[in-house]
Amino acid sequence: MTSGTPTTRQIDTSTAHPARVYDWLLGGKDNYPVDEAVGERLPAEARDAARQNRAFMHRAVAWLAGQGIDQFLDIGTGIPTEPNLHQIVQGIVPTARVVYTDNDPIVLRHAEALLVGRPEGVTDYVEGDVRDPAAIIAHARQTLDFSRPVALSLIALMHFIGDDQNPHELVRNMLAELPSGSYLVLSHAASDLYPELAELVTAEYAKGGIRLGFRTRAGVLRFFDGLDLVEPGLVTATEWFKGTPAPAPEGSGIYAGVARVR
Repeated sequence: MTSGTPTTRQIDTSTAHPARVYDWLLGGKDNYPVDEAVGERLPAEARDAARQNRAFMHRAVAWLAGQGIDQFLDIGTGIPTEPNLHQIVQGIVPTARVVYTDNDPIVLRHAEALLVGRPEGVTDYVEGDVRDPAAIIAHARQTLDFSRPVALSLIALMHFIGDDQNPHELVRNMLAELPSGSYLVLSHAASDLYPELAELVTAEYAKGGIRLGFRTRAGVLRFFDGLDLVEPGLVTATEWFKGTPAPAPEGSGIYAGVARVR
């Protein structure tokens, strides 16, 4: 079953948007010249990072579904790229319930057509912004049962939230709404693994009007304060795996981790 809120805002094609740049990096077609212009200026490693990030998400949510987690709140969904999160988890737990959120109306437009879940489960989507977590949680409560564990997925999202917007507090406030046994799944661009490359990527995004706030490992680790990190802990995206063969060894500028809410 699927549901969703109607898209009311018009798509701004004059300014690049992270979701559409990410779509371009993944080889998608749901982007505009302004997004392509940003993507083309980025180094080749940016495409590798997008692919690695996506693969981490697939492994992480599959592992969680295998552990019996059947509720997922995915914020910063991005333009649908198969397999989507709900296809991964509902392939393991057909009754899983998934709520998607993004702040670009083009994502919701595609979601209404493409994010079709298994009939046994529920796939919902809402236009929302991580900087307004209360609104997202309020909507999610209409679909998810917050008396049972929920996996909160923040994939390559929080590096678009600057320190002046209190990113760690935003995440803490959302986690405070989740019951014990819930999980945080998070990936985040690193400023300290490949510093020169990080500076280049940040500068090119800035030319497109998109501000980035890459962080050190210590800065990313703060998002997991008070949680129990699942092995192998906070590592690079290509180093995180559980219950599957190890990914091909390659460098990655993305930190990734999964942690349990106490």
